[in-house]
Amino acid sequence: MKKLLLISLSALLLPACADKNQYEQAVLEQMQKEQDIKDYKITPEYMTKCVVETTSQKMPGLFPFDPKRLTAYRNYTKMLMLSKSSDPKKTLEELRTDFGSAKDLAEAHTNYTESLMECYSAVISESEEASKEEASKEKE
Repeated sequence: MKKLLLISLSALLLPACADKNQYEQAVLEQMQKEQDIKDYKITPEYMTKCVVETTSQKMPGLFPFDPKRLTAYRNYTKMLMLSKSSDPKKTLEELRTDFGSAKDLAEAHTNYTESLMECYSAVISESEEASKEEASKEKE
């Protein structure tokens, strides 16, 4: 019985991890393109982790492996990959359907953008504080 439960749980978690990993990869690709990341000397991986965590907080679903959250990961990934689509108009229509409406798609995009701005603010503040601490240590 325990083996059956473990196998069932594994079958559920593997696709779930794949959905989140695909979303993380899509965010990482976006972060590698961001000029501000380069200008502020922020590692794309660090920023990706922040953005994924922040956007996840406002995604549907109560917990990371909730089916609604997994669907959100897939939809957000598709949203971020829109520019790579061979038919962006068709993909945009699909996204509106996948998210439920144009308004829900806009809210998801807003969630992503706000999360990105929050992470920039947090990461830049961290680096400024670290610089101040280094400067004060050098004075001592």
